[in-house]
Amino acid sequence: MNLTLKIWRQENAKAKGHFETYHLKDISPECSFLEMLDILNEQLINDNIAHPVCFDNDCREGICGMCGLYINGRPHGPDDGVTTCQLHMRRFKDGDTITIEPWRARPFPVIKDLVVDRSAFDKIIQEGGYTSATTGGVPDANAIPIAKRKADEAMDSASCIGCGACVAACKNASAMLFVSGKISQLALLPQGKPEAAIRVKRMVKKMDELGFGSCTNTFACEAECPKQLKRTNIARMNREWICANICSDEK
Repeated sequence: MNLTLKIWRQENAKAKGHFETYHLKDISPECSFLEMLDILNEQLINDNIAHPVCFDNDCREGICGMCGLYINGRPHGPDDGVTTCQLHMRRFKDGDTITIEPWRARPFPVIKDLVVDRSAFDKIIQEGGYTSATTGGVPDANAIPIAKRKADEAMDSASCIGCGACVAACKNASAMLFVSGKISQLALLPQGKPEAAIRVKRMVKKMDELGFGSCTNTFACEAECPKQLKRTNIARMNREWICANICSDEK
């Protein structure tokens, strides 16, 4: 496959960015998208054309959530339910022009090129995405009976990898799918009940402080989530937040 790549290059958060065009030849359709970028960087280094393109990656197995790229107007590219590292070049055609950008959101400032700072998510988790109970040794799996439906919902919510695709897809850069997933995975289980009110109020407050927008109810977040989290998590988070503000003394 012969491809034309239009890639966003930006030195840092304060620098003015721009698109640069590169051409690649003889790319295998079986390459992953990140392998294609590796090939581009090798070409840039060997031919002394430019500095390599910076992009995030780690596990390359769809687990870590690092490989967030905006590809032809969609987070993670044209496939549904996959991360960028799971996207293969067979989804494109010979001669295609591919536009590659970083996430576009104020809480995710550009570090360099396609790399953004997603530490805002870490700050939200630090506000309450945990339980503080001392559990001691590993408890027996059947010690606390949990209905299978609840357990399945909690596991589905916990599958969020924090990649930020929901934020990138939302026209208001809302993080509500991410935050609601983290709240739901604990709110659905008895272990998360004691701190439920404090958790939801603190996490939602921190989300707002960091500059994430409000939910637009277009559900683009659900459509682009690589782990296919459901918008029902957002409804659950809203209910938890309303109940917390009515019943809790936590400020």
